[in-house]
Amino acid sequence: MNYWLTHFEKSGMTESPDYYATLKYFEKFEKNFPYVKIQDIGTTPQGRKLKVIIVSKDKAFTPHQARKSKKAIVLIQNGIHSGEIEGKDACKLLLREILVTKEKSNLLDNLILLIIPVLNIDGHERISPFNRPNQNGPKQMGWRTNALNLNLNRDYLKADTPEIQSFLKLFNEWLPDFMIDNHTTNGADYQYHVTYGIETHQNIDRGLVQWIKNKYLPYLHKKVEDDGFIIGPYMEFKDGTVESGILDLPSPPRLSHGYCAAQNRVCLLVETHSLKPFANRVFSTKSMMEHTLEFLNENFKEIMSINNQADKNPVKNYLLEKKKFPLVLVSNGKFEKFLFKGFEWYDEYSEITGSTVRKYTNKPIEIEIPIFNQAKSAKKIFVPEAYLIPQEFENIIRVLKHHHIKLTQLQSDKIFKVERYRFKNVNFAPRPYEGRQLPSFDTVCFEENVLCPKGTYVVPTNQRALRVIVNLLEPDAPDSFVHWGFFNAFFERKEYAEAYVMEPYAKVMIDNDQSLKNEFYKRLEADEKFRNNPLERLDFFYRKSPFFDKGENVYPVMRLIGK
Repeated sequence: MNYWLTHFEKSGMTESPDYYATLKYFEKFEKNFPYVKIQDIGTTPQGRKLKVIIVSKDKAFTPHQARKSKKAIVLIQNGIHSGEIEGKDACKLLLREILVTKEKSNLLDNLILLIIPVLNIDGHERISPFNRPNQNGPKQMGWRTNALNLNLNRDYLKADTPEIQSFLKLFNEWLPDFMIDNHTTNGADYQYHVTYGIETHQNIDRGLVQWIKNKYLPYLHKKVEDDGFIIGPYMEFKDGTVESGILDLPSPPRLSHGYCAAQNRVCLLVETHSLKPFANRVFSTKSMMEHTLEFLNENFKEIMSINNQADKNPVKNYLLEKKKFPLVLVSNGKFEKFLFKGFEWYDEYSEITGSTVRKYTNKPIEIEIPIFNQAKSAKKIFVPEAYLIPQEFENIIRVLKHHHIKLTQLQSDKIFKVERYRFKNVNFAPRPYEGRQLPSFDTVCFEENVLCPKGTYVVPTNQRALRVIVNLLEPDAPDSFVHWGFFNAFFERKEYAEAYVMEPYAKVMIDNDQSLKNEFYKRLEADEKFRNNPLERLDFFYRKSPFFDKGENVYPVMRLIGK
């Protein structure tokens, strides 16, 4: 049995191995069991090979073979934040019980496992004992971001990074029935050994919500607690303090569980607690995975059936029945009472910070706090039959293809009746986020007949990934291309009119257009700021002249409303 001991166990449960040693251990499974195959799925920015371990009793090592097997596919992802690495070691222990000791071999009866040992390999190899100051072990750990200093768990929708592009290829080819994403969280201190995030709001199919709430979560809670681990919902606090309450609101599709929701799938976000010992975190992660697999193995037909219906419902709901799509989800301010299992704390004045610093004792307490777990739609839209994208936006098309969105190109010039968006009140964040300058804006929708030239891309919404399409192409969606800064150039003015040219032209415009003249003088009278700003007064005429760029502040992607 010494042959199958992991580095984690040999180190007294205080260390996690580097990527080379990690892969060597998983390769032993491939070498000794015909049920296991390791495949390349991509390359990191620093040239390391991304791997997936496929485990199947039927040797269903391709998506086609997996679908023919009629078994449920479960994707387990580790190390997207490589300092949070318990999942990698927990997967070794779980696979050993499935394949070597065979005490859990039944988990392969109705399941096919896809295991990504480490997604952020470059960050994993940037190893140090000082990478996570809030974390209790392992002795050395990896870094949060990839080699490009980008957080992969903000990239699922915009797909800037090679790692996520590789993930999306794997995900969309295999289309798993369930996903587990293993992490470690920090923040407040509390009794919970492991918390979880899972989508149960308007951003995911209602059939999946009922399955999660009524069947899966009750089972998971009982089984994990029977293993001796205290489990609870993910602890994001409203104002950063325990007493302000927990936020349990919809996750945007930039995140793993939010992306799965947009793909009509369930993702369990596992978050062990960083202050617990490393061994505790490995075994609580293993408990979460093990009992999830047990439940899925016993109920594989049900989850596959619900997923199949969930793939049909977006088209049924938003195209055939013309229901409005919940585009922007926010808290409705309502909450339920939650019995929080924490540790007693006190706030102490610090000469270092010049303010109070919260400190925790080891005295357990239970207090009632609010959990804000209800969302409302701040904005709803009707989903168009298709989106039209000018062919020059190849960067956008590449991202759509990463998500396996079906699209075509016009074979000849055609006139369409479309809806378009004009941006107003545009502002930019003072600092970049994930390497991008993010805008904020308001939109105004207007109709237009547009001649779309040959080569224009047509993205029909009549497809299972409708939620992904809408989240990318509707500018007001929180993770849209526009909100991620892909269209920032369209907020810029590229041509100007000098005063000595525009001022005499403005006089001619006033002389020839009485309504324009009335509008100008009415605004002078009502708006003091406008009245006292010579450039803005001149710009009033420039914007209404034939010289003005009609594309400024207009979104180039169009919504098809005519046939």
